[in-house]
Amino acid sequence: MISSIAELIADRIGTMPAGERRAAQTLIASYPMIGLKTVAEFSTAAGVSSPTILRFVARLGFQNYPEFQSSLQDELAAQLQSPAIRTLNPPSPGGGTVSPMLEATLDNMRETFRHLSDKQLADIAARLADRRGKTFLIGGRFTDPLARYMAAHLAVIQPDVFHLAGQESMWRDRLIDMGKRDVLVIFDIRRYQDSLVRFAEKAHQRGVQIVLFTDQWLSPIARFARHVIAGRTAVPSAWDSSAALFVVAETLIGAVTRQLEAGGARRIREMEGLR
Repeated sequence: MISSIAELIADRIGTMPAGERRAAQTLIASYPMIGLKTVAEFSTAAGVSSPTILRFVARLGFQNYPEFQSSLQDELAAQLQSPAIRTLNPPSPGGGTVSPMLEATLDNMRETFRHLSDKQLADIAARLADRRGKTFLIGGRFTDPLARYMAAHLAVIQPDVFHLAGQESMWRDRLIDMGKRDVLVIFDIRRYQDSLVRFAEKAHQRGVQIVLFTDQWLSPIARFARHVIAGRTAVPSAWDSSAALFVVAETLIGAVTRQLEAGGARRIREMEGLR
């Protein structure tokens, strides 16, 4: 599988000098549009020199800046694909109905975890287990079931966990209860939901730490997020698959449960006694 530029950055940012790291962070914050501008415009936005931008591009494995931009343009085209377009351009058949879907889903899981570091997962789990604040979870039209599933599990082992459902106006009303100690977990994959982007920006302005579950092309919410989990979602179907993101969510549920072992077990016993 060809890695997206966001995935390449996630793999290599730990080895980048400070200037290249600023270039990487600037690109992620305005992904992918800043990378489609000229070298001079990109360098100005990142506050680094033009040669630094070219070294950054080379570190990602590109021969030159036009090759880098061509890859970004391909990603942008994939990001904007609708289910209707994918129906008109179906993948080549082969191996029956189940096998291609199964193989693609398994590949998505492997690729997703290949680009996720143990440190990143541990940092997110530690933040979700921090009881000094509240945890809010929300998703888009097709991803909200993942948010609801994760919230249901976290609410069993710790208090102050809330799934945000209903209309956008109801989400905005909850902003009054959010502050710097709180975490907002958002699920958003292509085609990205404008209402979630607006909500994330408002939460970010209040100092809320955002954990974003998205796809390899990155929701615009990435520019507001403290942690970004970029999962693989493309499968031989008109519809994207959230299976890889679901497995990451379950991995984090397990990690948080282990961190809250004593308190979580006590809470579960008390909860059972109330039934």
